[in-house]
Amino acid sequence: MLLPGLLEKLVIKNDTKIVYLILDGVGGLEVEGKGGTELQVAHTPNLDELAKNSICGLLDPIAPGITPGSGPSHFALFGYDPFESNIGRGILEASGIAFPLTPRDVVARINYATIDKEGRVIDRRAGRITTSENNRICAKLRENAKLGNTEVLVEPVKEHRAVLVLRGDGLEGDIEDTDPQKVGLFPLEPKANNPESKATANLASDFLSQAKSILADEKKANMILLRGFAKHRAYPSLEMRFGLKSLAIATYPMYKGIARLLGMTVLPSLEGIEDEFKALKDQYNNYDFFYLHIKHTDSRGEDGDFDAKVKVIEEVDGFLPQITELNPDVLVVTGDHSTPAKWGGHSWHTLPVILNSKFCRVDQVTKFDEISCIQGGLGRQPTVNLMTIILANAGRLAKFGA
Repeated sequence: MLLPGLLEKLVIKNDTKIVYLILDGVGGLEVEGKGGTELQVAHTPNLDELAKNSICGLLDPIAPGITPGSGPSHFALFGYDPFESNIGRGILEASGIAFPLTPRDVVARINYATIDKEGRVIDRRAGRITTSENNRICAKLRENAKLGNTEVLVEPVKEHRAVLVLRGDGLEGDIEDTDPQKVGLFPLEPKANNPESKATANLASDFLSQAKSILADEKKANMILLRGFAKHRAYPSLEMRFGLKSLAIATYPMYKGIARLLGMTVLPSLEGIEDEFKALKDQYNNYDFFYLHIKHTDSRGEDGDFDAKVKVIEEVDGFLPQITELNPDVLVVTGDHSTPAKWGGHSWHTLPVILNSKFCRVDQVTKFDEISCIQGGLGRQPTVNLMTIILANAGRLAKFGA
């Protein structure tokens, strides 16, 4: 880790272009009978060709053995200390839908879930209900949930995800999640981690009790799980820190939220991978730094669907020439964390990374996967180091010292 503020002092502004292609959850594990990890099995001639002409390696999103959430792993990708910068996912979701927060708000992300007659969670994502169903259910909660003088705001995000905002005086957000993280278990109680948050935890508990009654007649989304309680905080932007005029190209609100917190311009609704790559081409002359986020590599891994994740990787590979034809000064391909289909969720495993520039020291890696990239010239290092290496390859860092 560099000394705080050192990198910012070395930054040089220029007109070089940087493209970050982030395949969310791309890291995988070998599944018996499949012939390797998802990346090893996928037919990726374009990614492999890029790897042959680049420098590669492995990244630890946070630290060896630590399983990251999407928030801290993305902060690390953008060169922010994932420990110091970490914030509850509720804020990220609210920012993702451009919800106007105030200093009086405590925010949590909602996952609609399905519970059985005994109250045990049998589906942590309520069958990935449609966004239109989400809208209806959020309205139902808004109309019926009451917490005295504390305002209750429930806003839909996408599919099974929504945002809970508790607005009132004296609220604090250091509260444990209620998601048990596994099916077959009861939802947890919102537990305060300090005395200042106890009153807010009690309000959250009351809201959950009401929600269970209000949603009792729903077939799928008959319960909610709360994650990532937090209050809003300000971050220095990518432009302030690194002189980068940045554009975020993403389909899921949470990733737009991270981008907004870091001062990126966020494009309006995009529906699929094809739209994202087209947006990159259309906007290429207008920005220095492009964050292009692919979600479904992560979703298919969470679903435990190995073959579907392979197909998403292959789809992205087919679009890769649309980036290389733009000839960016630096092109990086990696993920934010691993989501192996075999594991069915985020994991601690390292991520392969490709860094292509005319100044990189090309190594002997010839394929983009977790095993091949072990041999890469970048070696194994924490993700937070990546931004420094990218800026150097883009000619955006001055010499340190005399």
